[in-house]
Amino acid sequence: MPQNPAQPRRRDAAATRAALLKAAGELFAERGYDRTTVRDIAARAGVNQALLFRYFGTKEELFNAVVASRGMDLLNAGPVAELPRRLLEVFLTDTPEGVDHPIQAMLRSAALGSESSALRKEMGRAYVRSLAELASGPDAELRAELALAWLVGIGFCRSVLGSDVLLAADSERVISHVRQGISALLEEPDATRSRS
Repeated sequence: MPQNPAQPRRRDAAATRAALLKAAGELFAERGYDRTTVRDIAARAGVNQALLFRYFGTKEELFNAVVASRGMDLLNAGPVAELPRRLLEVFLTDTPEGVDHPIQAMLRSAALGSESSALRKEMGRAYVRSLAELASGPDAELRAELALAWLVGIGFCRSVLGSDVLLAADSERVISHVRQGISALLEEPDATRSRS
């Protein structure tokens, strides 16, 4: 009895997309954006390179998807009250040369196109909304934006500008100082102070 011809394997789009995101996240962290090729990402994911373009369009769009996914994972990894600490831990962690958390990689991606700029804005708004939950009183969103600017500024000064002071500082001391400052910034302003 003749056998049926082999049925083509069904493609699982969600699994393929997840494999590409995982492989890209690993490679962007290991090599950085510029040294990561779409061929290497597809090979690590075990899929045809054409599928990367089908699901993500370009390497930049895939990078944006990785950053968005990891950024939202970090945002949702625990209580909002611990968000400043989680961000600081990413920015203050020493990693081997060329290895970045995607949030750090995003700080270095200013030269990428308008899609990356839109992603940074969208993620920034999500982080500000969360930090604003910790603020009370007037200007809660502005104070949350200032807190985020401080946190990102620390990451930028350390990982992009290579600040010797921040590189040499004990992480727990930095976290302690910054947490005190952020707490003061997000607390409701003292009504008696504002009248004076």
